[in-house]
Amino acid sequence: MRSLNPHRRSKRVSATLIMGTAAVLAVGVLLSPSQANPPSRQPVLVGRAVLPALTFAGGPASGASFHPVPDNGVSFPLPGQPVEGFSAIVDGREPGEFLAMPDNGFGAKDNSQDFLIRAYYIRPRFKTARGGDGTVTVGDHISFRDPDHRIGFPLVNEGTTSRLLTGADIDPESLQRGRHGDLWVGDEFGPWILHFSSTGVLLDPPFAMPDGIKGPDNPFLNGAPFTHPRSRGLEGMAISPDRKHLYAALEGAPLADPDQSRRHVYEFSTKKLAFTGRVFQYRAEASTNLVADMWAVDAHRLVVIERDRGFGLGATFRRIYLVDLRVTDAAGFLVKTLLVDLSAVPDPDLVSLPALHPGDVGLGDPFRVTCESVEAVHLVKGNRLLVGCDNNLPNSGRNPALPDDSEFILVDVPGLRGAAHD
Repeated sequence: MRSLNPHRRSKRVSATLIMGTAAVLAVGVLLSPSQANPPSRQPVLVGRAVLPALTFAGGPASGASFHPVPDNGVSFPLPGQPVEGFSAIVDGREPGEFLAMPDNGFGAKDNSQDFLIRAYYIRPRFKTARGGDGTVTVGDHISFRDPDHRIGFPLVNEGTTSRLLTGADIDPESLQRGRHGDLWVGDEFGPWILHFSSTGVLLDPPFAMPDGIKGPDNPFLNGAPFTHPRSRGLEGMAISPDRKHLYAALEGAPLADPDQSRRHVYEFSTKKLAFTGRVFQYRAEASTNLVADMWAVDAHRLVVIERDRGFGLGATFRRIYLVDLRVTDAAGFLVKTLLVDLSAVPDPDLVSLPALHPGDVGLGDPFRVTCESVEAVHLVKGNRLLVGCDNNLPNSGRNPALPDDSEFILVDVPGLRGAAHD
């Protein structure tokens, strides 16, 4: 999701850890940031891995409609399919492997017709205090496609047998794995939820949002006015540990909402293939802030990335919160407990150093997430959160003179899992 010009969209986030003691949180009492006790231990950066910006996978050239060219030193069209812009991360097929999904490519329908929608199996070799070279290996991928004509509108590859989906057809921003290995995708163009097989075949027509929510890129408007702003659709989506429910969050508020800081989170039944009618309210710290991703810690609690739209040293608000779906304030909004400030993550072991490029910013202690769009979070082993960036190729972030690499970090959050149990 980008919005720097008509052909590009921007994504950004930021954060700060404030938790009560594990003993207090363990009995299910969720404190607001202003109520929480000072933490006895802080979150710590324990790993970092970087995928170079100009990493390509097999496939046709892409970016033929991208303008201006060159941009930030990158010439278009590109020689293949760039492995970039990771908007979601889930577990892979074996320990240490992950499935990472880019979004629609170059930021808009009209410049992403030749960007193929995929999810890549990746293996980060995190640089840690104990070693690791900080590289990322890219393996095979899943190609999202609609061979059975489920989607209900003409595709870029309409006349082909495989009907591979492109960035002009859908804008996938969130990904979760279902009970049978099937894949659930949150889309921004509709916005809607899409259901794919484990190999990427579309299984059902798009599940439209309740309340008549339709964005300007929705192909079913039929002349009716859109009700939701462009690039503010389903950005974050969590799945319950039993895989029975999705929690899909709108990145921004509907156009008619008098409270533009309100973000709706919709519950969806993966068994009944329908929205349940339960809707939660999340309040952003500023009306311009975005909900970037979510992950379920247990049956009731979610971690949420909330971010601003800055990048590089201009990214000042990017936070990870903990919310409990059972706990709301007097106005009916979910109570937020601050977990991690991604603009100042302690890095006592200096795992973020040395710099990979002359002029890199935000490295060292504290470490700063500078990517234009931090929008993937995944709870991994122990109390560790894996956080990934959408580098929005060819935009800058870590280095003002270079296109941004794709970064993955591991942050240890003491007491997180203990805080998630009754």
